[in-house]
Amino acid sequence: MNTTNLNILVLYYSRHGATRKMAELIAQGIESVPGCDARLRTVPAISPVSEATAPDIPESGAPYAELSDLRECAGLALGSPTRFGNMAAAMKYFWDGTASEWLSGVLTGKPACVFTSTGSLHGGQESTLLSMMLPLMHHGMLLMGIPYGEADLMTTSSGGSPYGATHWSGLDGKHAISEESRRLTIALGKRLAETAIRLNRAS
Repeated sequence: MNTTNLNILVLYYSRHGATRKMAELIAQGIESVPGCDARLRTVPAISPVSEATAPDIPESGAPYAELSDLRECAGLALGSPTRFGNMAAAMKYFWDGTASEWLSGVLTGKPACVFTSTGSLHGGQESTLLSMMLPLMHHGMLLMGIPYGEADLMTTSSGGSPYGATHWSGLDGKHAISEESRRLTIALGKRLAETAIRLNRAS
């Protein structure tokens, strides 16, 4: 990783792997932009059992996010599977713990985008994207989606939205990401990175 490059945080929660695959595509789009590096991070699962604790280091995938990741990023891509049309509780729990970052404004003016994966095609993709936008707006971030200049938005039948990247994973979570959704997800990561570069130069 080049220490002079901008750090773009890709923060996600994934239970069965579909959202993680999307996060990796977002990172691919980010790193296609010269001067940008993707930092993949996840959040631990939460449990109704008060004694349950997550391991300090995940068994696989990205490390757990720390609040310093928010301070150090030049942009943020946020992803979660849908839970009844909303972001997963694990991701909501993480954002509920960012009051000090909100008070200090560490994310204000930084670009952000969102992405999700659902078990059913009409299982709340867009409402989940909108739910993830809410804390980002409170943090003063600059939200972006996918413009209709991306031709795949008009032809996709398995995911993709002007509000962000989406994927229909199937009830078993094993549906492969379609070519349209793949291209749209990469394009969103690229757009986020390009915007971060422009904002950084302007400042």
